[in-house]
Amino acid sequence: MTFGKDREHIMGVRGLTSLVDDNGHILQDVSFKNNKLVIDGCNLYYLLYFDEQLDQSHGGDYDSFEGLICGFIKALRENGIEPYVVVDGGSDYTDKKFETLKQRAEEKIHKAHDVSVGRRGNVLPLIIKRVFSQVLTRLKVPFATSIAEADREIASLAREWNCPVLSNDSDFYIFDVPAGLLPISHFKWKQGGLKTGIPAKLFTQERFCSWFNINRSLLPIFASISGNDYVNLASRGLSVKWAEYSKLSGRFANLDGLLNWLGSLKNEKNALNAVLKLMDDGDRVKTKQTEQAFMLSMEEYKLSPSSLGEFFRNGTPPSNIPEPVKVLPDWALLSLTQGKLPSDVIDVILFRRVVQSSQVEDISLPSGKITSRPIRQILYGLLLGGRSPASMETGQCMVEEYDRDGLNLISHMIKPIFSGPVQKLQLDTLDKAHLPDRLTVMLETLGVTQSLTSIPPHLRLPVSVTCYWMRHADPPPDLPLLQALLLGMVYGELCRQKKKNRGGDTQDLVLQRFEGIVQRCTRKLDLDVAHAYSQWQACFRDSLNLNQLLCFPLVETECARLYKGTLVHPLVVELRSGASPEFILDGGPIAGPLYKALLDTVLLSQDCRSIISTTTRGAARGRTLPREPMYELTPNLQRLAMQEEQKEEEDTLRERKIKDTPAEDPGWVVSVKTRHNTKSRAQKIPNPELLKLRDKKGWI
Repeated sequence: MTFGKDREHIMGVRGLTSLVDDNGHILQDVSFKNNKLVIDGCNLYYLLYFDEQLDQSHGGDYDSFEGLICGFIKALRENGIEPYVVVDGGSDYTDKKFETLKQRAEEKIHKAHDVSVGRRGNVLPLIIKRVFSQVLTRLKVPFATSIAEADREIASLAREWNCPVLSNDSDFYIFDVPAGLLPISHFKWKQGGLKTGIPAKLFTQERFCSWFNINRSLLPIFASISGNDYVNLASRGLSVKWAEYSKLSGRFANLDGLLNWLGSLKNEKNALNAVLKLMDDGDRVKTKQTEQAFMLSMEEYKLSPSSLGEFFRNGTPPSNIPEPVKVLPDWALLSLTQGKLPSDVIDVILFRRVVQSSQVEDISLPSGKITSRPIRQILYGLLLGGRSPASMETGQCMVEEYDRDGLNLISHMIKPIFSGPVQKLQLDTLDKAHLPDRLTVMLETLGVTQSLTSIPPHLRLPVSVTCYWMRHADPPPDLPLLQALLLGMVYGELCRQKKKNRGGDTQDLVLQRFEGIVQRCTRKLDLDVAHAYSQWQACFRDSLNLNQLLCFPLVETECARLYKGTLVHPLVVELRSGASPEFILDGGPIAGPLYKALLDTVLLSQDCRSIISTTTRGAARGRTLPREPMYELTPNLQRLAMQEEQKEEEDTLRERKIKDTPAEDPGWVVSVKTRHNTKSRAQKIPNPELLKLRDKKGWI
């Protein structure tokens, strides 16, 4: 199933994409180059992931997805194309499409189950959107998150800049975009040569309306009558056999007949009156409701000035936004638009509601999102604290979470956490809060009490999440699950080092062993393993969101390097069969010590060693953990930690443009413990350069 066909059933005008494709004279062959292009980001990452058939059942292959994004942007830039990417934000602030959102959430639950049992179904991995935004940011591609659904913003930008839209959403056939639409399914970005243009097909309303002999102003009512996200006449008990007005037979007869019928009408008002008269069954209330639905639907296609144009020009937060959305402080609004704040924040603040994403997991067990619920409770407390004191005192300030129970979508009322360290922080001034206060909330939420100094700064967040996962996952993870997850992080780090030309032949040998394990990954899915890692990804996603809301007290890692499903799943099999991490990592100057540092940190967290069972789920017995190879913290790993600390410090100074003061530097503290004195640190760190850096940064 192609991306375009799949998406047509869940958004836009039903059947319109197929109708346009079937009438070959409507789409014009072009070689696209040397122009701006406004890209529907959600459509793009669906296309790149599903049409390239990347892994879905094992939790995702984010590094392969990263490679596709890089290749796509490279192809655009080689042909002089300036991409501007916009993705969806929270729910529509009017909340008129909530029933549609629930229906889609239910469909995704069933799709995830289909994949879990070996059937076909398109399920995006959980942190794909964050990987997408991180890679685009690193590539310096202009990127924005819309306050609500992105369609109107995308169309408004393209209209203002007189450039095309790249999307597969058939709603863009209806928006008045003079430069037209480039359907993603016809955008052959892999075929374009250097500066010769990318082969594509262009849709314009002029050619479409000329072909069907219809007034352009009638397209919004055509979309409303034929059925879109706003109007569904069949669900209202109203139906007209439009095929009677068509000379065609088959699947396009209804749309063709409707277009023929509208062709005899002059404007929207005449068309609306005519369709209401045609459908009049004597029920005035139903007729009035239908008229209101039509008016709302047609209003959605009328474009207003874009709120993102100013953001793309000056980097300032959008100004002309709907009044209800102005509940966000300026810093949060800017972070949301930049993709540095989860879009669910608007749903939480406006509606006290969140719809959880679906994952491939064991449907007979509770949802993996339950594991990370305490993290979300802290996030809800930060968002809602101080905004409705009366309801907080009476215990009525709750957030409704929609999540799966078996194959059903159900809701739970979740109480935000306002007590503890959260009390010191207010959303309006969170960006100005002291780092120790923000860091304390983050570490206490994840239950981290031990030092993280042996871990490179960019891996401290995922390691902290792993500590949390080890204590909260149900069933408890066994040792091979933990080892495989950490080995996957080591693999990602080796790939990162190789890309930066820091690796050598010995590192390549370790990478080859990892890649050989990937080749041994089978389609058959172990649901126990899938469920355990779905819980870890839920914990990581929610911790990412909390870290963003807290303005990054922990360095945000490159998400594409953390988890590779087709590696960690077969690693579990091999480790349970007796394979040794020592053998897999043998010869790597960084790999072994890094793995040991990661493992020791997790096992020291809240005595996780006593939690781990080395048997599979359901077994009652366990055994003592085998001794791991005693790697030394080698100069290579010391140097790596030092280099990463320096890099993060430089990035922070460059982005914030402030003095290097420990009170506001997000890398200076990594634990809530009291730091040792300089003499003690000097005894433990033989490298003087590393010692100097640690003293400067306030290492523990």
